[in-house]
Amino acid sequence: MENNFWTLITFLHSLAGPAMMLLYPLYASVMAIESPSKLDDQQWLAYWILYSFLTLMEMLLEPVLQWIPIWYDMKLAFVAWLVLPQFRGASFIYSKLVKEKVINRYGGTLFKKSPDGKAKNKLGDFVSTKKEEQEAER
Repeated sequence: MENNFWTLITFLHSLAGPAMMLLYPLYASVMAIESPSKLDDQQWLAYWILYSFLTLMEMLLEPVLQWIPIWYDMKLAFVAWLVLPQFRGASFIYSKLVKEKVINRYGGTLFKKSPDGKAKNKLGDFVSTKKEEQEAER
């Protein structure tokens, strides 16, 4: 009976990662797209950026991480902090790290505000200008 209990615990532990890292964020991202608020959009877009970066770093550092026996548990705890609405860690990291350190410091040269208040980068302006010119030629 004790063996069945540990088998069940191991199975639930292996399901916790995909549920916490993918299933719930996918559901919450769809709900965020459908809601009128921009705060949840920021949270989930920041989450997917951070999750992609974490996955990329995990792939690159795999030989080192395999020697850390609690890596999966640490990753699961970090992703829970990023995902859970009580913490909104992804939004926090975006606000404190990306927005304050990168955009506010270098934003004047990389981004400019359009008349509708959205940040546009120079490449986006170039592409949209070329698109408008092509439409005008038709």
